[in-house]
Amino acid sequence: MHFSIPDTQELGSPTYTVYNIHINGSYHCFLRYKQLHSLNEQMRRHCSSLSLPPFPPKRFLPLTNGQLETRRSGLEQYLQIIGQDARIARLPFLQQFFQRAQLDTALAEGNVASDSEEKQLEVEVYTNPNGAQLLINCNVQQNASLLLKSVCRELKLPDELMKLFCLYLMRKKRESDELVLVRRLMDFESPYITRLHAQPCELLLRTCYWDSSWDAKLYGNKVALNLLYNQTVADVSREWVVICSPGLGRQLSHLQMQGRCLEYMNVVRDLPSYGCLQFEAANVDYPDPKTVALVSIGNKELSLRTARGAKIYETKFRVTRMRSWRVSVTHNALESRHEPSQLQLAFEYLIAKQTLRWITISSDQAMLMSVCLQAMVDQLLHGGGGKPAPSSDDEQDAGATSSASTPSSVSSTSTSTCASTSYSTTTTASMTTPPVKFLAQDLTPKSKQQRLTTSRTFGAVFFRNDGEAGAHVANEAFEGIGDDDL
Repeated sequence: MHFSIPDTQELGSPTYTVYNIHINGSYHCFLRYKQLHSLNEQMRRHCSSLSLPPFPPKRFLPLTNGQLETRRSGLEQYLQIIGQDARIARLPFLQQFFQRAQLDTALAEGNVASDSEEKQLEVEVYTNPNGAQLLINCNVQQNASLLLKSVCRELKLPDELMKLFCLYLMRKKRESDELVLVRRLMDFESPYITRLHAQPCELLLRTCYWDSSWDAKLYGNKVALNLLYNQTVADVSREWVVICSPGLGRQLSHLQMQGRCLEYMNVVRDLPSYGCLQFEAANVDYPDPKTVALVSIGNKELSLRTARGAKIYETKFRVTRMRSWRVSVTHNALESRHEPSQLQLAFEYLIAKQTLRWITISSDQAMLMSVCLQAMVDQLLHGGGGKPAPSSDDEQDAGATSSASTPSSVSSTSTSTCASTSYSTTTTASMTTPPVKFLAQDLTPKSKQQRLTTSRTFGAVFFRNDGEAGAHVANEAFEGIGDDDL
């Protein structure tokens, strides 16, 4: 979970200060100091076996502006550190705390009338290649897993296959009807409230795994196969899956017209871009500064497609040669907290033997990119098969064992990214989460910080569990380049 507290606001009469909490680059809720202090006390009780960061102390006199800024910064660092450790970030009580905080904020701001309010949400599902809108009744208190369960049961999808799907926030461009994935919904949020903040976004059901061999698990169920097949046809139609030749395009069209789903899937699965998520055009500094590129992630790679003259060039970066990566979030204090943050994903890549280079992607989808990278790393660390996102029941099991397990800290995507990071693995005694730590640092020069309330970098650095804790820093999925590779 990526936490930041870009600013504060004064509420009530008499006035009191609240801290605007952003998670994964988006405004989530506001909280008072005493609420965060209560959270810290719960953390001390639930995580007695873990080393927790210091919490900003209480003060009995009104705070000066300087003291308020010190407290804001201290609270931000505290949340960032606990969000970096998946053993903590996946605890049910922590997820429920921030879900409730989001609901209380929505109630205070008048976005929700009651915490028992029932709403209808439209979820786009691939029951046909164009997608169909499914109306689902939900309570504003429901999290992403509970809504996903309702969607799957409405579709008559077996519970054991539910883990292979997830819900995304997405939007469609008016001029082209092009689909843009915004983020994956997590269990610390109410899909209904999150969608209110992210208008005009919609909800979309998609598969959530990265290893295409998991397709076989869906083939045995008619509903699941239909969802996968129509999702694939839609991806081919919007050119997320690139057809290599006109002849192959005609073959796929023929199979589609005849309704031969399995044969269609077997042909498409052999294409290099199958199983990849496509992102909007972004500014990158590779091969040259201010290059515009189309980004895709999948098949253990991040790919950049750039135009040079009349030709399109594709550069692929293997996840196993990314030594580390970071996500930068910049909030402008002069803009509303509901305005989008400026996001960047930067990764350190082994270009050649003993040659590392930082490559930066500026994109509103940087958080989602980080989540995708981490999910692929998770699969590599767990033997290549990967594991789908845990259900709410799995989260309860994870929370029950997390205090006893001792893997190195892992961040979420919140990519990580640790909301990010994974959400595709469970924390159990038999399987530890991939060790990831997110580091925070100021990006903005001091001379320019008057306009930017906060600018933080969340870097994903993988730690091996070698002899000396913390002495060896490396991506466990990171592979060096030998002489044979050059």
